[in-house]
Amino acid sequence: MYPEELKYLDTHQWVKIEADIGKIGITSYGQKQLGEILLVELPKVGTEVTYNKTFATIESSKTAFEVPSPVSGKVIEINAQLEEDPSLVNKDPYGDGWMIKVKISQPEEIDTLLNAQEYEKLVEE
Repeated sequence: MYPEELKYLDTHQWVKIEADIGKIGITSYGQKQLGEILLVELPKVGTEVTYNKTFATIESSKTAFEVPSPVSGKVIEINAQLEEDPSLVNKDPYGDGWMIKVKISQPEEIDTLLNAQEYEKLVEE
């Protein structure tokens, strides 16, 4: 049900690892819990993000959510489309709804993340 190639944080973020770059977003389960997403505030390119610490804020029809990062590193790209159309996180959480790309500084953190089966089990509980 959840993409196998991704790793997951138990707070409903995903990361796609390609060499030393991590592409980060919110899971389909996470975006459903938030409801209609109205605003996504992303960090600037060059910002350092830290594992399990807030890197962005999402405002939705239900709540404001501080989004923790599944990896530590430096932001090298943001998804500027989300400023114009934050609903992409709802419509395509694993595609056009990605949030940031990070140059990973602590690759050992990846080993602490959940795989797709572990994440699926977590959200079923």
